Amino acid sequence: MGNVAYGSREGRGILTATIVASGVAFLDMTIVNVALPSIGRSLGAGLAGLQWTVDAYLLTLTAFLLPGGALGDRVGRRRVFVVGLVSFAVASALCGLAPGPRGLVLARAVQGLAAALLVPGSLAILRASFRPEDAGRAVGTWAGLSGVATAVGPLAGGWLAEAVSWRAIFFVNAPLAAVALRAALRSVPESRDPGRGRVDVLGAALAAAGLGGIVVALIEGGAHGGTVVWIAGGAGVAALAAFLLVEARRTDPMLPLSLFGARTFSAVNAVTLAVYFALGGALFLAVLQLQVGAGWSPLAAGAALTPVTLLVLVLSPPAGRLCARSGPRRLLVAGPLVCAVGLALLGRVGAGAGYARDVLPGVAALGVGLGLTVAPLTTAVLVAAPAERAGIASAVNNAVARLAGLLAVAALPLAGGISAAQLAQGTLGAGYRRAMLLAAAVAALGGAVAAATLGATDAPRRRALGAPAGAPPAPRPAPRGRTPPPPRAPGPPPGSHPRG
Repeated sequence: MGNVAYGSREGRGILTATIVASGVAFLDMTIVNVALPSIGRSLGAGLAGLQWTVDAYLLTLTAFLLPGGALGDRVGRRRVFVVGLVSFAVASALCGLAPGPRGLVLARAVQGLAAALLVPGSLAILRASFRPEDAGRAVGTWAGLSGVATAVGPLAGGWLAEAVSWRAIFFVNAPLAAVALRAALRSVPESRDPGRGRVDVLGAALAAAGLGGIVVALIEGGAHGGTVVWIAGGAGVAALAAFLLVEARRTDPMLPLSLFGARTFSAVNAVTLAVYFALGGALFLAVLQLQVGAGWSPLAAGAALTPVTLLVLVLSPPAGRLCARSGPRRLLVAGPLVCAVGLALLGRVGAGAGYARDVLPGVAALGVGLGLTVAPLTTAVLVAAPAERAGIASAVNNAVARLAGLLAVAALPLAGGISAAQLAQGTLGAGYRRAMLLAAAVAALGGAVAAATLGATDAPRRRALGAPAGAPPAPRPAPRGRTPPPPRAPGPPPGSHPRG
């Protein structure tokens, strides 16, 4: 912990830098989706190109999120943070200037890599800079205000794509990054802890190669097929197998596999994977369907999803309190099932869809289901892990949520039978409904996993620690060897409408 006071000028500068920097990283998880049809028309990108526009960002962010925090610990949190900011601004400009789909995808991958330095680095800077008595307040302020970027993403993306150009959604990052950079250079003190900063370069490289190979197989399998797809898929599986082998043998792994020895921890992450897979893929497709199939404008499509975020913001605090009293099981059964209902209802959206009749019921159910799920998932992960490993447990769960969105955007169009030819003709066809029903089934599976594997694990443990049953979780120390990423801000998932 540092010695900066919350209300001081330096404290305000630190908060400005970290909030704005994390905000632009979160913003780019949601703002791009609404502009995808405009990007496709402008650059001549087919369905695979649009999938890669989302997944290139999520791929590098997911693979390098954990090493990003460790790198800051080792070489300097402020230094890595500044490098991440500058890289993000440059990559955003390259996205906006991209002459074609390949250039955009490459720039998006660089964006994701830069975001992997910003997101965990922001929370590490807060914890290292503020006085112990002010750190909790600073983190709470950061989490709340950073989450606003998630909420405004679809609206901002829709408005910019409609009123200016899809390229503006990337150019808007430059002035925001400049504000954060100026505040960082003026106010953020340098800090490091080399003993905690062991960067698992091999693990990160194998994770990126493995996920990349599988995503190539899923996306290009729907677009082209052939031998290359099988080779990419096989190489991806082999790289992930090597990743698990390396992580099992390292003394300080990026992903501590021993955490999954706890049944509750594995179960909660399985629920996370199911819910965020369903949500990430479905919202990717719903935004396309509202514009391509129903003929809505980008702004109208973005505004249509706003109730999801608002409901999550409203329902997450009471859901957290209920979870503290009675444990996460009931909420983690009910929440995914309600999400499944919402996704099935959104599957009805088609030509001539009206908001109140065809869209709002599904959006409302989705928001309620997610509002019941987000806080209990976070609480259950922390309770399932040993106190000294709470930070890395939260980091792993965060990475699982992002991984789910990455895989969903690649897999659901293929599973539903949506083709590039259909998109070019201005329709997603019956494949849209099939994909949404598949997403609903996966979300319901998450609820079934929770019902079968979870018990009332939260409230009893907290009472055993001497806290009242309704008390919020007590802060726990970060584990040695890793900087935990920030708590997820309420909202839909990465790559669509998220949990930042």
